[in-house]
Amino acid sequence: MMAPGGSSRLVEFGRALREGGVPVPPTIARDLMGALELVGAASAEDVYWSFRALTVTARDHIPIFDRVFIRFFRGEEGVGMAFTEMTSPRTWAIERGAGEGEGDGGDEEETTTALGASAVERLAEKDFSLLTKTEEQQVKAMIAQMVWNPALVRARRRAPLRRGDVPDLRRSMRAAVGPGGDMMRLSMTARTVRKRPVIVIADVSGSMEQYAEMLLYFTHAARDRFGRLEAFVFSTRLTRITRELARRKPADAIASVADHVHDWSGGTQIGESLRTFNRDWSRRVCRGSPVAIIISDGWDRGEPELLGAEMERLQRTVYRTVWLNPLAGRDGFAPETRGMKAALPHIDDFLAAGNLRDLRTLVRLLESVGTT
Repeated sequence: MMAPGGSSRLVEFGRALREGGVPVPPTIARDLMGALELVGAASAEDVYWSFRALTVTARDHIPIFDRVFIRFFRGEEGVGMAFTEMTSPRTWAIERGAGEGEGDGGDEEETTTALGASAVERLAEKDFSLLTKTEEQQVKAMIAQMVWNPALVRARRRAPLRRGDVPDLRRSMRAAVGPGGDMMRLSMTARTVRKRPVIVIADVSGSMEQYAEMLLYFTHAARDRFGRLEAFVFSTRLTRITRELARRKPADAIASVADHVHDWSGGTQIGESLRTFNRDWSRRVCRGSPVAIIISDGWDRGEPELLGAEMERLQRTVYRTVWLNPLAGRDGFAPETRGMKAALPHIDDFLAAGNLRDLRTLVRLLESVGTT
């Protein structure tokens, strides 16, 4: 049901799409109103797909539509329409290949099954450590098919724009040379928009063995969502795996990571690993004000003072630090380990990461990270 003022909000919604680059017609508010009367406003999912069908005509427009839709219809602008939180699609198309994850390199014979909404939600709530082999494959496919778009940020680089905010003197002077150059037309520039980089530093020690592979699957799925994603894993030492995760098939990528990392399921030296990152990699990969995501349960065999100092140094280097702890969603959890106590003062966001629903929470955070 449309609340008072809802029709004017649809006009504003259409205007926002147009300003974002989606070529909607002047009558779009009337069309959206008709769609809303047909599907009702009780289900945000139905509204999303009906509005998208009416406005999106090219693949490049989908991220723009998603951002505008979320901004208007999740209450972030005081919208006069109340929608429930968007859910997953009613069915998931799950592709499973024979021998996936075994590294045999053969052609995968893909089969497709469909899960109902209740089964999807059941899997979303189930801890990664408790999944059966079949459920693992289903959850991996669900992770690969998650639809999300990280927030865009303003870059330092500037580009020509007719209604920019800073004059472009070089282009203005160049245009003034030659016939008709007496009246100089002032050219303008504006800051370009880009995707924010992300750095993932994941714990693959023995205590994380039941979660590390699934979270690396998530990292592989996320790499195409960002302008740049750098990935590292650590146990007793730090290893860069950005190149290994670049493989197209996630099973091949994870197998390549396992072959490349020689201390998988070993001890945990979080402070030492972060010191290696800060000393050897920070200047190379921390350009562009990235978000740093640390994935670990916090069990550390090193000195907590070292971990605290290196986390403080990392926090100064990046735009935001996010710590994902697979155990944080369990009842009665408290960050009581020495490592977690040392790291917490230097963490901007502390989130659980034990199941698919926790990863959705992370996705919503990355979609809302502010601009610079």
